[in-house]
Formats: sequence, structure tokens, C-alpha cells
Amino acid sequence: MLMFSERLLQWFDGHGRHDLPWQHPRTPYQVWVSEIMLQQTQVTTVVPFFERFMARFPDLAALAAAPLDEVLHHWSGLGYYARARNLRRTAIILQREHHGEFPRNLEALIALPGIGRSTAAAILALSFELRHPILDGNVKRLLTRLGAISGWPETRTVQKTLWALADALMPQTRVADYTQAIMDLGATLCTRSRPRCAECPVQSSCAAFADNAVERFPNRRPPRQLPTRETTFLVLEDQAGAVLLERRPPQGIWGGLWSFPELGDQEDARSWCAGQGFVADGDARSLPRIEHTFTHFRLMITPQLTRVARRGLRSMDSDRWLWYNSATPAHVGLAKPVAMIIKALHTNRTGV
Repeated sequence: MLMFSERLLQWFDGHGRHDLPWQHPRTPYQVWVSEIMLQQTQVTTVVPFFERFMARFPDLAALAAAPLDEVLHHWSGLGYYARARNLRRTAIILQREHHGEFPRNLEALIALPGIGRSTAAAILALSFELRHPILDGNVKRLLTRLGAISGWPETRTVQKTLWALADALMPQTRVADYTQAIMDLGATLCTRSRPRCAECPVQSSCAAFADNAVERFPNRRPPRQLPTRETTFLVLEDQAGAVLLERRPPQGIWGGLWSFPELGDQEDARSWCAGQGFVADGDARSLPRIEHTFTHFRLMITPQLTRVARRGLRSMDSDRWLWYNSATPAHVGLAKPVAMIIKALHTNRTGV
């Protein structure tokens, strides 16, 4: 009987994904960017973002030299913006400390910003044919079913079991193809819902399938109630339709992105405008509330639209404040709710 890896590779040769844009050429840089983009994001979503990103930042040197705003702008829409900030930070470190090359050492890669064990292993296996097992979301699901491993896969105990199984199954040769194959099998057949077990090349090795229990694995995360936070966006719009944006601090939610100023609980839009040297043209008007969910909490946003006479701009720090006009948009990174509000204002103003 063929080994698990042999059956998987036979399937991959005929049915795997061989035409993804980061496979041609399969350089460490392209693999790294694709792996970071694919965290929390599906391949179909990533492909157009990856192609645009590569067109602007074709190599490490281009990414390291780019302004953060431009990197975040090209990341807008992918979410989890710490990934983009870490990409740029790592590119700078690799240029300065590693002569523009990726280390061929797992621990050295893990030491770089935003690169965990599985991402480091993927870079080494896919780019350099070095034998390091991966454990991304698709592989976790597949291995959990293969071994009928109980428990939420993100717990330390289950992770340890999964890493051991991943290492035991990985062959000594064709490690790049095997790494892509096991990712492909999880993404295309061993899916979260409605897995296509009848087409699976390793069905005979799957303990969950043998027990008719595939749908039970992986075990779900224990239920938890996300706390809700409230905030108010102050949407200042001038007579030309430009809105005032403020760069958020580098750390925290939407770090480094541009957002609307936020009002405190007792703060009034008119008094905020007066304090900043603006003259409000009428009272603030509430726009539809927006619910935005993060990993650890739910944010309820109340946008307050105030039209103003544009004052005091010369005294404003251009690194912190920006007048953004959707008719001639600046290439900056926008938080998703901010982009939604700007688009709605533009549509209401122009009908487009």
C-alpha cells in the first residue's frame, strides 16, 4: 500500500494547484508575501491583491523603500493591517541585516516581525526544498480529521499533537510539492463544510471518515461572548467634499491607517471644531451606525457628519492630518469603516 505522502503527491500531480501567481517564479519573497496575505484570507480573494502588490513592490528592496502609507494603501481591503506593517518592517530588516536575503534557518525566520512557525516553514519548504512541516488553517483541519483529534485546534495540547503528526507524515523528498499538496487538499476537498470525502486520495487513512464523524472535526472554539465597545466618528466635510482624516497610532486597532477623529463620551462636535480652529456650518447629523467586528470585541460606530469652513490647515501636522477627497483620492490606507463612509458620502454627493 502506498504511503500517505505518496498518495497525496499522486493526487497533487493531477489535481493540485499549479498556476497560482506566487508559484511562477516561486521565490522566497513571493512565497512570503503570499503566505502573509493568505493568513485569515482565501486564495480567490488574495490573488488580485497579490498581483497588484507585486506590480508595485516587485522585490524586497522596493518594499523596504516604500512609504508605510503606500504599503497600507495596497493592503486596503485585506484587513488585519498589522500584517502589512510587519511585511514592511521585515523587508527593512532583511535589507539592512541580511543583505536582502531570507535566512534559511527556521529560528531566524521566526524572529522576524509577523512570521510564525508555520509561515517560516512554508518559506523554507516551498522556496528552498527544506523539510519543515507547516500547520496553516487548512492543514490543521485536515490533520484533525485524519487523526480524529479532539479539542479546539488552537489549544497548546492539540497544537503539539498536530505538529507531531505533520512532521511524521512529511516525506524526505519533494517537500515543496508535498507542502503545496497538503494545503491544496485542505482548501479544495477537506473543506470546513461539505468535504468531498469520496474524492479524497487519503480517505483510507482518515480516522474521522472511518468513524463516519468527519463533520465533528475539528472541534469548534468554546463559545464566548464578544464585548461591545462604542465610539463616535467625527466626519468633517468641507465645501469641496473633502473629509478630515487623522492617522491612527502605529499600535492598536487600525494601526498606521487613516481614520476619522473620534469623539469622547461627553465631547460635542461643535466644541471639537471650535477647539481645532474650525467653524461648523450647521449642526452635526448622525449617519447610519456601523458594526465592525474584531477578533476580541465588537465595535459600534456612530458617524457624526459636520460640514465646516476649512480653517487652520497651515498649523496642522501633515503627518497626522489629511484632507481626503474621493474625487482625487490620496494613496493611503483607510480603515474599512472609514472607506465605507467615504464611499457613501461620495455616492450621495455625485450619484455615482
